[in-house]
Amino acid sequence: MKGSDLRAKTDDELNDELIRLRKEAFNLRFQAASGQLENTSRVRQVRREIARIKTVLGQRRRTAAAA
Repeated sequence: MKGSDLRAKTDDELNDELIRLRKEAFNLRFQAASGQLENTSRVRQVRREIARIKTVLGQRRRTAAAA
């Protein structure tokens, strides 16, 4: 998911997506610990998507606080 796609979404949509990705990250960590993880690159993708969403939300909070 690109930053421009994220900026087009509302805060509620981003929070829902963040919750979904955190659940997926938890499940991926659980699979990795039990040796059942097939796609190891997905862990990195999910972490980066979470970071992108948190960055966009943080930028919005800072601009709202400055206004």
